[in-house]
Amino acid sequence: MRAAATTSAIGLPTWRARLVLAVLAACLVVLAGRAVWLQGLNDDFLQQKGESRYSRSIALPPTRGMITDRHGEPLAISTPVESVWASPDDVRLEPGQLARLTRLIGAESAEIERRLADSRRDFVYLKRHLPPEQAARVVALGVPGIFLQREYRRYYPSGEVLAHVIGMTNLDDAGQEALELAFNEQLAGRPGSRRVIRDRKGHIVEDAESIRPPQHGSALALAIDSKLQYLAHRELKAAVAQHRARGGGVVVLDARTGEVLAMANMPTYNPNNRERIEPARTRNRAVTDLFEPGSTLKPFTAAAALEAHAFRAETVIQTAPGTLTIGKATIHDAHPHGALTVAQVIQKSSNVGAAKMALALPAEQLWQIFDKVGFGVPPRSGFPGEAGGRLRAHHTWRPIEQATMSYGHGISVSLLQLARAYMIFATDGEMRPVTLLRREVPAEPVRVISRDTALAVRQMLELAVQPGGTAPRAQLPGYRVAGKTGTSHKLEPTGGYAANRYVSSFVGFAPASNPRLVIAVMIDEPSAGQHYGGAVAAPVFSAVMGGALRLLAVPNDLPLADIVLPPAGAPEIKEEV
Repeated sequence: MRAAATTSAIGLPTWRARLVLAVLAACLVVLAGRAVWLQGLNDDFLQQKGESRYSRSIALPPTRGMITDRHGEPLAISTPVESVWASPDDVRLEPGQLARLTRLIGAESAEIERRLADSRRDFVYLKRHLPPEQAARVVALGVPGIFLQREYRRYYPSGEVLAHVIGMTNLDDAGQEALELAFNEQLAGRPGSRRVIRDRKGHIVEDAESIRPPQHGSALALAIDSKLQYLAHRELKAAVAQHRARGGGVVVLDARTGEVLAMANMPTYNPNNRERIEPARTRNRAVTDLFEPGSTLKPFTAAAALEAHAFRAETVIQTAPGTLTIGKATIHDAHPHGALTVAQVIQKSSNVGAAKMALALPAEQLWQIFDKVGFGVPPRSGFPGEAGGRLRAHHTWRPIEQATMSYGHGISVSLLQLARAYMIFATDGEMRPVTLLRREVPAEPVRVISRDTALAVRQMLELAVQPGGTAPRAQLPGYRVAGKTGTSHKLEPTGGYAANRYVSSFVGFAPASNPRLVIAVMIDEPSAGQHYGGAVAAPVFSAVMGGALRLLAVPNDLPLADIVLPPAGAPEIKEEV
């Protein structure tokens, strides 16, 4: 009994009880302070958490601006579509609903389950860009936590015909190629947002407020004429198929304004089917790809010679025996011609004659005219990725290089650059900047050569499409035509020129009495037996120019039957550089 009494008399130390009491009191003070801080002084956190249970901010996508041709015809429009998204924490799928959902949206069950298992995210897409009627069937399932979001999908009525000019957008409606990319900021606009209230199943029951209305994109009016574009595309496609070519391009310019009325490329693609697009087909080769222009540069050599007063149109140049040796290199003509005037050098496309004109000038004078017409610098059309070409400084030229540049070897240009350069012969020596956008008022021209020189070269270019020239197939019923062919060997990747790979080209304008259009045609690697520019590219020019002048109701400057073709069996005037 004494031992038990002794044990019960022993108690815990007083300081330990007081310590426990103090710790509990301190915890109560901290909790009370925290409660006062959150509920009285700084209630934003709890308010935010509370609102997140029943309210959500929803993005309001803007409508992307329409792209039209010069007459207001739609070339790119945005159509409303619905995207299915989910809040993984709120999704409650009943038996059988997952199978019906995946069947409706065309997705794999495993992929949907993987996305819904990510509870760390409040927003996941299940399917983008569904037609409204298909999206309505998804809503009819009544699955909590699954919603629709209005978006816009770009549609291109012209399909492959204008694909390289307009480009395309991605799933988020952002420009990816061509003008859709170049003018994305103007076309895209800015998204808005609104706050909504949801019920316990996640369904939207009320709009709480409109936070920010969307700013819709601005429309873009192009210089393109959709009828001329279709014409150019059709003729180019037929020529590439006929000659089994690797590709090709056509550029149509308004000689009076510098506007690009048509720009066609082959091969092409359909921007409405983004799932099967080969990246190599999306390049606008007329703007981004370079080639050696060959004999289409001879008129600029003649213009430089006339401007320097070193030659006149009737000055005779001896081209016999059809070769010219400079150092270890020898320049050849496709045909030996003997004595030719400057005008006949252009008509017959004599490499020897062009080289002799170039070598009679200081290198700087030839370089200056190439520079003034825009070779070596991007044309600043506003198209993304446009090429500037290659034009070396004149002080680095060796004599053989000066000679070969006179007929388009050792220099590279884009098809758009070449078309623009020919404007100086169509506009009495003046040049305007090119543009893919419609101009209400033409830009101020810049004089490049004198009016007399421009008219003299224009007459030479008219001779080139007559019998005895290299391009009689460029003639048109009812119109005087001026232009020049080009046939150049392609460069090998390892250096040097390929023996049997060519670029065939023709650049010209009409009516020659009062030029309205400049058209440049390039056919890459024709392989069906013909490769000369006069046989491959000139007929494309004739077809496109003839149709375009009729569509624009340009008056005739010749009788309709006044076409003089070479007599049957006459030898073809060939050229090759």
